[in-house]
Amino acid sequence: MIETRGLRKSFRSRQGKETKTVEAVRGVDLVVAEGEIFGFLGPNGAGKTTTLRMLATLIEPDGGEATLAGADLRKDPAGVRRRIGYVAQGGSTWDDSTAREELVLQARLYGLGKAEAQARTVRALEAFQLTEYADRKCKTYSGGQRRRVDIALGIIHEPKIVFLDEPTTGLDPQSRAHMWDEIRRLRDEGMTVFITTHYLDEADALCDRIAIMDHGEIVAEGTPAELKREVSGDVVIVGVDGAASRAAEVFDTEPYVTKLETPDEGGLRLYVEDGTTVMPQILRTLDAAGIALSSIELHRPSLDDVFLTKTGRSLRES
Repeated sequence: MIETRGLRKSFRSRQGKETKTVEAVRGVDLVVAEGEIFGFLGPNGAGKTTTLRMLATLIEPDGGEATLAGADLRKDPAGVRRRIGYVAQGGSTWDDSTAREELVLQARLYGLGKAEAQARTVRALEAFQLTEYADRKCKTYSGGQRRRVDIALGIIHEPKIVFLDEPTTGLDPQSRAHMWDEIRRLRDEGMTVFITTHYLDEADALCDRIAIMDHGEIVAEGTPAELKREVSGDVVIVGVDGAASRAAEVFDTEPYVTKLETPDEGGLRLYVEDGTTVMPQILRTLDAAGIALSSIELHRPSLDDVFLTKTGRSLRES
């Protein structure tokens, strides 16, 4: 449904008297299958939104190629726009308009007749559980209700692909869970959903496949389960309050530690085959070295561990 080859984009920024070129996207290759939820995961500034905006024809690529639902991004941007929906992070509703007015207008802008626009609006209001609020001004809606209107606007013309830029940012946990259900419903109805997010749990729970982006490049791609399997074993996080360097020297010679990292002097991360069996050995090793333990935590590989392995830093910290 989406295929890109070498997609790239640079921006020029002025710093004092000098002009600097910033490579926001550095040759992205992606293949997104029909009817899947595909996630772009990465910290702010990684290039996720720039990539999405190129695919949505909002900015022109500097190079590379892409096709979306059979339409060529460079040669037929109008054809691409007919096939896609786009929901920006900042939203698109007007305070003094109602959801019904917004949806009817959006449908008419896509060339639908008045009767069909009204009929689709009724269906969209029901599907997104907005009928009760349909004729109230948008400024009276909660954040979750307003975000549902945003997505309804993005799919009122029944696109083959919908792009959702950070769809749950700023929502409370209940609204966020409801939004996840709506996104799954779109996928179940046959739509291809492309989302950007920096929430690890969101990517893990929602996406059929994800791409992790950092500094304008794809550093990993696959299903969440596949990516987590790449990080073998368990991770034991050991808190040693200022003695991480000394602890690292001690554990560096231990055969049960396959890899270790010291994010700071407060502690270190030990990669082991089976955390439940080696934790007693970790405690004995620290005790023998006279290093005080402040905390210890065992967890299975996560998407943050994948990001850490691929980039050398934690996505949560980013």
